[in-house]
Amino acid sequence: MQTAELSMGRISQEQLNALVALHDRFLTGRVGGRRAILENVDLTRLSLNGQDLRQAIFSGCVMEEMDLSHANFQEAALYACDLSRCNLYKTVFIRSDLRGARIENANLESADLESADLRKGGIARDGNFSHVQKAVNFRGANLTGAKLTGSMASNADFSDATLTGANMEKADLRGASLEGANMANVNVLGAQLVGANIKSAILTGVEVEQFKRMGIDLENALTDYNSGTPVSELEEPLPKLLETHREWLKTRGKYGVQLDLSDVDLRALGSLKQQHMTAIKAIGAKFIDMNLYQLNLQSAVLDHSDFRNCDIVEADLRGSSFKHADFSHADMSGVNATALMLGGSGPSRFSPVDFSHARMRYTQFIKAELKDALFCSADLSFADFSGADLRGVDFSGANIEHTIFDDAQLDGAIFDKDDSQPVFNLELVEQEET
Repeated sequence: MQTAELSMGRISQEQLNALVALHDRFLTGRVGGRRAILENVDLTRLSLNGQDLRQAIFSGCVMEEMDLSHANFQEAALYACDLSRCNLYKTVFIRSDLRGARIENANLESADLESADLRKGGIARDGNFSHVQKAVNFRGANLTGAKLTGSMASNADFSDATLTGANMEKADLRGASLEGANMANVNVLGAQLVGANIKSAILTGVEVEQFKRMGIDLENALTDYNSGTPVSELEEPLPKLLETHREWLKTRGKYGVQLDLSDVDLRALGSLKQQHMTAIKAIGAKFIDMNLYQLNLQSAVLDHSDFRNCDIVEADLRGSSFKHADFSHADMSGVNATALMLGGSGPSRFSPVDFSHARMRYTQFIKAELKDALFCSADLSFADFSGADLRGVDFSGANIEHTIFDDAQLDGAIFDKDDSQPVFNLELVEQEET
């Protein structure tokens, strides 16, 4: 059997196309056809869109940010490959070998991973496989509607992944991490889940009894049952409470009552779009999946609240506190989260927006106004601050693993190392220049 082998180094799109052409001849049994075999090859940002790569072999390849949408990898091997941030929309991985692969923050919407092997695998480096075994990494990936029926995903990491409507029937998920994952309407009928970590997962539309029967810890998991006080059990309808709150604001507390939504589950409302909720108190409230577009939320206290998957585009958050809040996968593009100078009868005070210790993994801050905001000890891994105003922002102790700062204003921003930009971001700039 002839093969088209390539090992080590970087190749061009033209070279890759030539290998695909030979592989196509191999699949159809034509003269001169060769199976594509690539080992430790750098394919970053290249395209295999719509290509037929059945039975191809990729070992330890760097395939980050590739366009692999609609490609067919049925029965192919992608052992220990890095597919992070790839476009895998409707990509076929039926019975493929993805052991040890890294697929973090990739788009796998409607991908087909039926009977795929997603177990641990060795990592290939410099032509040699080490003995280190790593689980498949789907952290933060979009697996909406993906098919994982019968897949072998023991110990796989689906933390913070979006699995809405995915089919995981009869999948082997023993020991898998699904912490913080959005599993709304997921089919887990007959799945093996012993030892799985489902803390803080979103499980709406899911039959959770089987989790309980297996003794799985559902700590902080959100189900169809309300988490906290339901909106329907508030003393008065929310519009009436808002009216009373606005009277409290207008009269500086002389009349009316401050709106306190602490520990209230607001998900049933669906939307608070363009509402005026200045100076409310909502500690530990649940806003998950809500439409908060252009919400006015200045000088509010929302510590420990949950904003996962929310649309918060162009909201006014000036002077508010969000300590320990969860904004994972939220879209906060264009928000105004600058400081306020508060006056009144006493001395004026400077009130920056406080996101200290917040969880903001995969959050979008594109072109956001964040001058002087506090992100101390926040988890900002894979957050996108492209084009944002970050002047004077305090990132002390923050997790900025793979955080994007392209075209951001960083004058006076405070980082742990020499009060400057993260080292990895500077390296990216140098690579672009070369």
